[in-house]
Amino acid sequence: MLDKIALIGGCARLPIGFDAERALAEVAALPADHWGHRGGRVGVHNPAQAIFLRGHAPAEGELPVEDREVLDRLPTLRDVIERIVPAPSMRCLLALLPAGAVIAPHIDQADYFSKTLRLHFPLTSNEHVWMYSIDRCYRMRPGEIWALNNSARHGVVNADASESRLHMICDFLASPELLDLLARADRSLGRPDAEIERQMLAAPLPARRA
Repeated sequence: MLDKIALIGGCARLPIGFDAERALAEVAALPADHWGHRGGRVGVHNPAQAIFLRGHAPAEGELPVEDREVLDRLPTLRDVIERIVPAPSMRCLLALLPAGAVIAPHIDQADYFSKTLRLHFPLTSNEHVWMYSIDRCYRMRPGEIWALNNSARHGVVNADASESRLHMICDFLASPELLDLLARADRSLGRPDAEIERQMLAAPLPARRA
């Protein structure tokens, strides 16, 4: 198991980035029928649309973690996954959070999550999007690369009235190179915000399955 408190804290911005503008142009060229569904994700993730680039949603069962066909249309994001982040990649998806949507605070508890490091790659965002983790709120800007401690309670609010938020989210196995990036990452960018926390805690939790 990875000690994500020691490695990440809540969220940490890595000292590397990527070309979000080029990546977004490639995503915008995807056929419209790639969107409009959750990609198999359930529970607190219901408000977001998703496209899996590698692997499958956990709710779909123990399926191989392999490249999906759509990744061939996204060479910039493939380069991020395979070259810019120096570690073996696991599940990877595009997540579109609509305006006004909230991902309620939760903890990713499956064994898979205790052995992987989750990175966020913002493609679009706005000044009203906040990631929440361990009582701090973080603003992630396009082109940055962030580590998220998803073994702690975390959530997202997009309080904008009209703009969505689009991130690539990818899990990686630990490597010496990635651990070095985490050691040099900036963990000081979060701040407490009672109003943002209130908005997340007010989000309705999904009903439990019978």
